[in-house]
Amino acid sequence: MSVNVDEVDEKIIRILQAESRKPFVEIANEIGLSESAVRRRVKNLIDTGIIKRFTIELGASDKTSAITLISVSSSADTSAVSAKLMKLGGVEVVYEITGQYDIAAIIAAPAIVEINKCIDDIRKIEGVSDTNTVIILKTMR
Repeated sequence: MSVNVDEVDEKIIRILQAESRKPFVEIANEIGLSESAVRRRVKNLIDTGIIKRFTIELGASDKTSAITLISVSSSADTSAVSAKLMKLGGVEVVYEITGQYDIAAIIAAPAIVEINKCIDDIRKIEGVSDTNTVIILKTMR
């Protein structure tokens, strides 16, 4: 099935990327459509899989974050290790990457003690052969 995204759909997508909770009536006013037309278009974008989900981005908090680079032994399945990582408390995102390491995991916790526990849990996963962790000092967007 071919999915056509026109200029109006692209405008709607850009607006929702900037503010996913923006009311359809405000989007409609902004792009010159009726609220029901915007609602239909968004439903179509969801139904066709162009919009997969709506998410939230948390503001700054007192949490500590780290990036852990993980080597997977050649006999292990990297995807299986990634799946196990996603089940650990504190692991927010897992990336399978190229280069010296196989996986990069973003960890967040209220304090370094919890980050350290999460790293210990990562090292216990079967197939993990090495880790290298850096603490995130500052985030800019």
